[in-house]
Order: sequence, then C-alpha cells, then structure tokens
Amino acid sequence: MASKNLLRETLQGLKMSKKGKIKFDPYWAERGEHILEGYKGDLGLSPNCAGVMDRLSSRPLKKSSFLCSSSGGCSPDSSAGSVSDINTINTTFSAATPLKNKRRHLASPLSCKAVSDEMNSETPEADVSKVSSPVSLPAISLLSSKAMQTAGCIDRIEKKHQEKAKSALRLRQEKLVVAVADAASEQLKRFEELMELKQKQEDQSMRDMRDRETKESMVRYEKLKEEQRHRMKNLNLSQKVAEPEQQQLWEAELERQTQVDGRERLQNLHTIQVEILQLNQLLRPSSQTKTDLPPTSISSYSTRGNQLCSQVSVVVRKTAEGQFPSVEDMTMAEQALHEMRALIQLMQEEVVKAHEWKKEEQEQEEKRRKMAALQAQQDVQKKAAQSAQQKAMKKGLQNTAEDSTLKWYKELQQTAAQCAQAIEQLSTTKDAQTKKLKQELQKAATIPVSQISSNSGSQLREIFDKIDKLLSGGAVVSGGKSVSVSQHPQGLDFVSYKLAEKFVKQGEEEVASHHEAAFPIAVVASGIWELHPRVGDLILACLHKKCPYAVPHYPPMKDGTPVEEYQKILGYRVGESGVEDQDSFLKRMSGMIRLYAAIIQMRWPYISKQGSLPHGLNHGWRWLAQMLNMEPLADITATLLLDFLEVCGNALMKQYQGQFFKLMLYLKEEYLPRIEAVTSSGQMGSVSRLQEFLETALQNQQISPPKGQLSSRFWRT
Repeated sequence: MASKNLLRETLQGLKMSKKGKIKFDPYWAERGEHILEGYKGDLGLSPNCAGVMDRLSSRPLKKSSFLCSSSGGCSPDSSAGSVSDINTINTTFSAATPLKNKRRHLASPLSCKAVSDEMNSETPEADVSKVSSPVSLPAISLLSSKAMQTAGCIDRIEKKHQEKAKSALRLRQEKLVVAVADAASEQLKRFEELMELKQKQEDQSMRDMRDRETKESMVRYEKLKEEQRHRMKNLNLSQKVAEPEQQQLWEAELERQTQVDGRERLQNLHTIQVEILQLNQLLRPSSQTKTDLPPTSISSYSTRGNQLCSQVSVVVRKTAEGQFPSVEDMTMAEQALHEMRALIQLMQEEVVKAHEWKKEEQEQEEKRRKMAALQAQQDVQKKAAQSAQQKAMKKGLQNTAEDSTLKWYKELQQTAAQCAQAIEQLSTTKDAQTKKLKQELQKAATIPVSQISSNSGSQLREIFDKIDKLLSGGAVVSGGKSVSVSQHPQGLDFVSYKLAEKFVKQGEEEVASHHEAAFPIAVVASGIWELHPRVGDLILACLHKKCPYAVPHYPPMKDGTPVEEYQKILGYRVGESGVEDQDSFLKRMSGMIRLYAAIIQMRWPYISKQGSLPHGLNHGWRWLAQMLNMEPLADITATLLLDFLEVCGNALMKQYQGQFFKLMLYLKEEYLPRIEAVTSSGQMGSVSRLQEFLETALQNQQISPPKGQLSSRFWRT
C-alpha cells in the first residue's frame, strides 16, 4: 500500500513538472517500441522532483518492481528490505539532495539499457560495501510503460479540457457581441422613432400655420372683393357721366398719333429722296465712266435714274401742299430706291468688265511698244552720258534743273492741284452721311498702306489686292463696313489722292526710321502705279512737293517771299515752335529719296505685263546725271547721293555697267571736290561716307545689293 502511495505521489510530482523535458510518444507501447527509441539527448528531471525526493527520503522504502521493472529476478524476500538496500537508497537520495538546494537540472550519460543491465545484476546477496562505494549510481527511470500511457491520457484530457474552455469562451464572446449589437439596434430604433415623432410634430405645426394663413388670406380676399365691387359700381356711375369727355380725348389722341405717323413717313421720304439723288449723281458721266463705258450705256443709266428721281419728286410735291405721304406713297418711294441701287450695281459691274477689257488692250499695246521703249531707253542712256561729260567740261554747273525736267515737274504739280480741287467738295462737306463716307474711303485707302511690312509675301499680296480692288471700283471691307469709290462721284479721285499722300508719308516717316522698309512699300507702290498710272503721277507730285530734291530741283527764292514760306518750299517743316532742326530735315529727305530709289527698280511680281516700268531705272539714271550737272548744296547733296546709290547703285550697275562706273569716277574726281568746297568742317560726316562708298565701289568694280531687298523666297512665305 505504501508503494502505491509512493507511486501516486511520484506521478503527481511528474504531472506538476514539465515532464523532465522528455519527448515521448504515448502510443509507443502499442507499437512494441522502447520508450527511449529515437531519443538522442540526455535524460534529466525537473527541479520540481526535489519535493518528491524529500518525501521519499523521510520514510523507509523498499526496492519495488517499479525500480526494476526490466529485471524479473527480484525475490519475495527483498520486499522486506535490508540494511544495505536502505543504505543504497539513502545514498541515492543523498546524491539527489542538492536538487532541493540548487534547483539544477540533473542528467546521466548512461542509457536506459545500462541501467536495466545493472539492476538485473543485483542480487539479494550483494555486498553492502559495494552499495556504499562512491561509484556514481545510474539514473533512475521513474516511469514505466503503463505510467507513460497514463501520462499520455492525462495530456489528451488536458487538451480536451482546454479546447472545451476555448469553445465556451468563444461562444460567450459571440453571445456578448450579439447582445451588444441587439442593444445598439434597439437604441437606434428608439432614436429614429423619436426623430420621426419630432418631424410629425413639426409638420403638424406647419400645417396648422398654413391653415391659419389661408383663413386670414380668404378673409382679406373677401374684403378686397367687396371693396372692388363697390369701386366698380362708383366707376360705372362716373363713366356714364364722363363718356362724352372721354370720346373727345380719344379722338384727340387718334389725331395726334396720325400726325406723328405722318411726320415719321415724311422724314423717311426725305431720307429716301436724298439717297436717290446721291445715287443719281453716280450715274452721271464722269472721267472714269466716259473712258470705260460706251455713251449709249451711260445715257440709258442716266435716263432711268432721272425717271426714278421724278417718281420720288412727285410724292414729295404732295407733301409741300401740307399733306403727309400715305403708305402707298412710301411703298412706291422704297421701290424706286431699291431699283436705283440695283441700277448702280449693274453699272459698276459693267464698268469693271469694261475696265478689264481696257486692261487687256493696254497689255497688247505695251507689247507693241516694247521694242520702241527699249530703243528709247538706250538713246536716253547715251544722251545722259554725253550730257554729263559735256557739263563736266564746263567751268561752272547749273543752279536749276533742265527746262524739260522743270516742265515735267510743273505738269505733275498741276495734275495734283486739279485733283485736289476736284475733291474739295467731298473733303469739305458738312453733310453727315457724306462726311461719314469720306472717312470710310480715307480709312480704306490709308490703313492698308500702314500695314505694309516684310513679314510675308502672302500678306503683302492681300494688301495689294485690297488697294487694287478699291481703285477698280469694287467694294472692300473697312472697319466692318463695305465701302466703294462708286458711292460718290469724286470717290475715285479722293482715294487716289489720299493713297498717294500716304505712300509719300510712309517714306517720310517709316523708311526714314527703318531703311529696310523701303522695299515692301516700293513694290506695292510700283504695282499700283503700273495698274493705275494716275495714282503714280500723284505719288510723284506729292513726293516732289515734300522733297523737291527728288526732281532734282532747287527752288530759287523769289522777291517778297517770307523766309518761313521759302523754307516750306525747300521741304522744311515750319510750326508754331519754329523751323525743324537740320538733322530731322535730312532724315525725312533721306527716307523719301530711298523710297524713290526703291520704286524705280521694283516691280510687282504678279503682273503679266511685259516691258519697262512706267517709272523705271532710266529715270534713276536721269536723276543721277542731273544731280551731277547742278551746283552742290552743303550737307543735303552728299546725303541724298549716298542714300540713292546705296539703294539703287547695284541695279544701275547691272543695267548700265561701264557707263555707270564712268559716272562714279566723275563723281569721285570732279564732283566730290565741289561738295567739299561748299561744306563746312562740322558737316563733313556725310561727305566722308560718300567718299568711302565711291572708293570701295571703284576699287572692287562692284556695288553690293541693298539691305532689305525682297528675294524670290520672300514671295513664297
């Protein structure tokens, strides 16, 4: 019984320990394997076994079959024990006593098999001295196979209890979560019910308020309705009394409205009459229609225009008797106006067709005169060279231009004066519509010239086509409005004159500041000059008036002429602050001479005409020869000669070749000393630049092309 209690306590001690770090399989006995099969580490006991050892050491123990389970040779007498056995056990436990104090892990290097063999070798007759020897005892196997199986069962039961505990805990948590969720749901439902109740209360209060307002509105409406009924009753009574007076007022208002409508129709009639009379002026024979249309067409247009004017005049005469025009009269006048406009448009189309036919005839005529012009040009070159040589042989030079040049100059000035006189009526008009037309025509003529630049050839072509269309009688858009020279009898002359002034002004301002701008302006002016010769004559006239040195002409001072007036004739600007300074004067003259030098060598590339230009290089040769035949002026002569040669020298060199260099040699050796003689020391800058230019040209026998000249590549942009 004591051994069973000891075994139970031992098992209880092992249960409370970590099983001595022994890894075992609870089913090893069923497979017939040894308990330590496959174990490679050292065996050891848990420190908790010290308590078991203490209890064992405090009582007499027997050598039980638990200690020698593997030796079947234990005799029944051994159960009583002997002193030697007790000593052996005491020695063993005394060896295990340090476990209680140090709590360390004990291990034996001996295998279980060695322990079993040694226990089998023990006999009841063993010597006590052997037992008491200091030889170390083998490790004791405390668990048998049955005990190990029991330990495995205990382990499984523990795991089952742990699983049950975890399952119960998980179930409890789930129930707790469900309970919390149900409580939250119930709380949310209570909150929603509370909010719904509040909303119903608010809706009910709003309905009550609307019902009260509706009742109040109905009460007010009934009161107003009663008041209105009372007022209508009083009004009916007053109307019966005041009905005759109201009839009189209505008749007076009707009469007044009739007068207003009649005056409005009368005003519209006068407007129609003025416009028809202005359009009829366009149907009268003018300088352009006489040359472009046959007399029969002009007469038919004029006759029909007079008939339409007579129809409107008949209606207007009725109004002179104190009557207002009727609706039928206004309809007839408007029809006459529409017919007059259609008549003008038809005549303009016929003028354009006639102009195109005339242009074709002129082209044919130009082809026939081609050879004659070339021959005449060669004759002019020879005469100019001979004249220059003859003049150079003379001791003195002329002070004025040749008689033929002065005659040509006066004819151009007379042409410009006649044109200015012809457009005086349009320029000084006080009529609002005519003044507006004048402004639109002036914008249509001058704005495109201001837009000329060397940005691209396509843009330059658009500007040229717009100017050409305006001069040809077509309608162009300016400032968002359509305008045509055919809208006024002096429209073409006015546009031509303003266009010429604008070209010269561009040379005076734009070219003077930017020398390269001379070529795009010149090519447009040359093309317009070739298609519309009258514009070219006006350009020359305006240029000669502002810069007489472009003739060349040095106007003499007449007796009695004021100094300021003579300075204006010479080209100076004279204002309230006085005469402009010399540098500003030279800058403007330089710009206009550069423009002139560019015009005589440029040609519009999209004109199919052949032959010489209307004002070509032969005029440049004439200008240069006559300048060298006249006495030089201080500062101005050297400046203008240098500007002219820089722009036109390359073209003259290609055209006249050897004769041109002879003229350059004469200029350097004979004429330049004369310029130096009349020039003061403070004005020698232009003379030095001219001398340097001549020396370079004569040394290289070459003059470089001018800067800014338009190339063939430019027209493809």
